[in-house]
Amino acid sequence: MCLAVPGRVLSISGDDPLTRLGRVDFGGIVKEINLAFAPQARIGDHVLAHVGFAIAVIDEAEAARVFEHLRKMNELEHEERNAP
Repeated sequence: MCLAVPGRVLSISGDDPLTRLGRVDFGGIVKEINLAFAPQARIGDHVLAHVGFAIAVIDEAEAARVFEHLRKMNELEHEERNAP
């Protein structure tokens, strides 16, 4: 299964659409990712990122829903590990 993680674009560098990079905040972890597949991404936007590339721009509500699903998945995994 592949997983795309939402993050908020903090800054953008570069003018070339193929090598434009964004510093993206993933819930407190900041990574630099390529924005080639999401050329419309702007500072403050939320993007879905997969293997170092932004693959889509999403709205803040959708980003919150994805984070909630990830939180629930983490809780389920924790419960399964601690089950008798």
